Amino acid sequence: MAARQAVMLLLVVVLFRPGLIHSFQPLFSFDGNSTTHRVITERAVLRKTAEVCRDIAASEGRDFSLTIDDSLSIDKVQRACSSVGTSTSLLSTVIFQTSIAKMYFSNAQVDLIFALSEEHHFDDETFQGGRDVITAGVSAVKASVKKENFVGGRWILGAICHTLQDFYSHSNWVELGNNAPHSALIRPDQPLENLAGLSIPTCRNCTGGNCENNILPDVLQQGLLTSGYFNIFSSAKPAGKCSHGGLFDKTSKQDPVGGISKDDIGSSHGSLHHKAADLAVNATIELLEDIRLAVGDKNFLRLMGLSQSSVLCFVIDTTGSMSDDIAEAKRVSFNIIDSKRGTQQEPSAYILVPFNDPGFGPLIMTTDADIFKDNINKLSANGGGDIPELCLSGLQLALTAAPPSSEIFVFTDAPAKDAHLKSTITALIESTKSVVTFMLTDVLASRRRHRSTGGVSPRSMSQSDAQLYRDLARASGGQAIEVTKSDLSLVTSVIEDSSASAVVTILQVVKNPGRPDNFTFTVDGSLRNITAYITGTSSLTFNLSSSSGVSQSSSQSSGPLASFTTAGNLRRLSLNTDNQTGTWEIRVVSNNPYSVKVTGQSSVNFIFNLVEAHEGAHGDFSLKEGRPLSGGNASLLVSVTGSDTVKVTEVTLFDSSGPTEVNGTLQGFGSGNFLVTFSGVPAGDFVVRLRGEDSSSTSRATPSSFQRQASTQIKTSSISVTTQTNNTNIEPGSTVSIPFTVATTTNGVVNDSATGTFTVRANNDRSYSSTSPSTITIAADSGGKANGTVTLTVPASASSGTQVTLTIEAENTAATDINYAVLRFSVAAKVTDVSRPVCQVVSSSTNCPSSSSLCASSQWEFIANLTDGINGTGIESITIRQGNGTLNTSTVVGTGGENITVATYIASCCSQNVELAAVDGVGNVGTCVGRARESTTAGPVTTATATVNTTSSGGHTLSISHCLWISAAVYFLWK
Repeated sequence: MAARQAVMLLLVVVLFRPGLIHSFQPLFSFDGNSTTHRVITERAVLRKTAEVCRDIAASEGRDFSLTIDDSLSIDKVQRACSSVGTSTSLLSTVIFQTSIAKMYFSNAQVDLIFALSEEHHFDDETFQGGRDVITAGVSAVKASVKKENFVGGRWILGAICHTLQDFYSHSNWVELGNNAPHSALIRPDQPLENLAGLSIPTCRNCTGGNCENNILPDVLQQGLLTSGYFNIFSSAKPAGKCSHGGLFDKTSKQDPVGGISKDDIGSSHGSLHHKAADLAVNATIELLEDIRLAVGDKNFLRLMGLSQSSVLCFVIDTTGSMSDDIAEAKRVSFNIIDSKRGTQQEPSAYILVPFNDPGFGPLIMTTDADIFKDNINKLSANGGGDIPELCLSGLQLALTAAPPSSEIFVFTDAPAKDAHLKSTITALIESTKSVVTFMLTDVLASRRRHRSTGGVSPRSMSQSDAQLYRDLARASGGQAIEVTKSDLSLVTSVIEDSSASAVVTILQVVKNPGRPDNFTFTVDGSLRNITAYITGTSSLTFNLSSSSGVSQSSSQSSGPLASFTTAGNLRRLSLNTDNQTGTWEIRVVSNNPYSVKVTGQSSVNFIFNLVEAHEGAHGDFSLKEGRPLSGGNASLLVSVTGSDTVKVTEVTLFDSSGPTEVNGTLQGFGSGNFLVTFSGVPAGDFVVRLRGEDSSSTSRATPSSFQRQASTQIKTSSISVTTQTNNTNIEPGSTVSIPFTVATTTNGVVNDSATGTFTVRANNDRSYSSTSPSTITIAADSGGKANGTVTLTVPASASSGTQVTLTIEAENTAATDINYAVLRFSVAAKVTDVSRPVCQVVSSSTNCPSSSSLCASSQWEFIANLTDGINGTGIESITIRQGNGTLNTSTVVGTGGENITVATYIASCCSQNVELAAVDGVGNVGTCVGRARESTTAGPVTTATATVNTTSSGGHTLSISHCLWISAAVYFLWK
């Protein structure tokens, strides 16, 4: 197969709404030459991720050949950080791309949620307030990572990056001639110095629209720090102060007129825009390094989303009749773990959620396969006399804990007792884009195969019960596989298929009601291991035809095009494409409901996110939760990354129930971006289909066509649900109020004469106390809108880093239309320990030979005492940041009652430098640097002896008597 570059297509659905933005443009530059928050964030993430991978490779003695600069791409970094090897190896960047997208969407959201908050943009000289936003956010990120809440951590990280980046655009840091980031912004224990006081004038009028020299010379000469004032309602500002500037800033119309913004090249100080953007990139890298030191390299890469493999996630019914199902879940999960352990395909995490009635959970989430094995081994089938179980409650936990675009497998043989959560589950599926596949055993069986010793009541799942699971599977792009317990092992190969690398969906359709139909799909040269899944009744037949005209019927279990197995309602076809690229066809004959899904392995894939556009100072986009509006205009913004050989030729919204296919009009947008516009998207359940051409193959004279389909459905709604929240962090023991608005729309626009009553439901995945109205009514003369409030109370016992997901739904009285908003909050206790650990160097041996040729035969020792003070949270970890030696740590109580951690580092004299990173309980980081000296003359020393408990880097504990040396001859640096 010809070498081809991995490709990621970022697909963004766009709707329109007015708004106001004053910062670096959030996502996209329309002047073609300005740098956006998205680009700044992505550059910083890629550079820091590459640096971490480089350092890991060096510590393991591996080569790392990637040049780290602003030209990095997601594909290049992912490949360099992996051990895949050649450029022809399959590589999926979906998880990495999705994770980075969540960060820059969160970044962009700050311009909406905190549009008029001066501290979130460093406007109005609010430097202390801006730093408080950053440092509180950094603490919340570190707490989230500590709880392995990487999804919540990314969302917080993106938001604080916005505030940090705005400092360089909105202040005069660049004009003061600074070429490095302002490190005090991320270090609350350092003072903010040289701030221009409220009474100190900082600007003069711009002349003739030219603002290049409007900052007063005295301000520049004294190095005073200022930022522009900004207000869209009032022109008032302190006398002599600089303004932000721009069309919407009324303060810039009052003396001194003009502004100092560097948001884009057309801003008042636009000539300094690129320098401000470069500093913002470096400042973001500095912030990421601080987080890296606090959480460690492995967790940092998980926070960035650098993973080629998805999670392995099981939601399992543990009632009395499920012993066979649990045994099969154990078997298939153990097989995946054992076969992929230590490879690039090893699951990035393991999630297990048991459920029954009356309980569900706890959720087990771990990166340790053995812990997952132990927990699934502990599952036992018992109880279950009451037929329905809390299946959807367990699934809700899995959907909110798993990373976006995960695949979740649910094992059950009972109906859902909590069917009222169906709309909540659907909202979470659409929001997370996770795929849910149900393994349903003994559907419609009159009795169980096994009875517990206590006697399990006969149970059955009606067609309506099973239909709930089928509907959820369809919404997610998963499957509802119905099989007897004895045949369950024949269909769990679906789970193993999904755990392969770089799995893509080529085609998926559901027919309900069923009717005979033909389905075509394109096989391209990048696809490997193509598999088709057909579910339906036993009377269903099919015929498969290749691009070369060869065909095979369902009466041939092994033929020229495929071999297939049948178990329950599932036919699994392993296709033999034999280089037969082009258009293939599956004809299905059935009058009963059925589904067809075709997948393969390929580096070519895409993701999509629903966003909405905003007019104003920076016409741009932000992430939109909820469903698009029926009849409204919509656009898709397609960004091709990783290769310039892929050309998008067609993007459609496809509804197979009609069938309805809405074609978009493509317009080139530069740098691999395409704007796809739709007019009047009708009501329906759509999936996104994308077609294009790849000219990377040198063996063909013409480009190869390819086809991909998104798994998650996009449903339209005539109901609008919007929320207003000004904080996504909640302290334990506090209550947050979330105002929301419900409106009826016509053709995508609020119908201001509409009236009506809507059912309101508010659910959260933590079962925290919450209040909400049960209904809301749009009254006459209300402008077609109604307002309500939901409250959420976090218990005082909740730990920092916990994420809670709140879903607010509004449904019409006929129960035919529903829309929702999904909000994610992070529990963040107020951090009072802002001081970094303190280092006192005790000794450094000086007996290394002066000749480098003799270094291997000698060692040197470095000893340092590290403390976090009596009121600190304590030293939690000490790691080697630089050096190839061995680190041992020990603890002792100091004379003032403080805990002292003694770090002893021993290395070969060939490695004469060491840098240690010390992290306290809330993630404050201090670094300590030492170096061996070649001097043979020791300075005066004093000694102290103490008995300490020592822990080596290998984790062993022992009691020793140790001399603590304090030497004035030691070279050290405390950063």
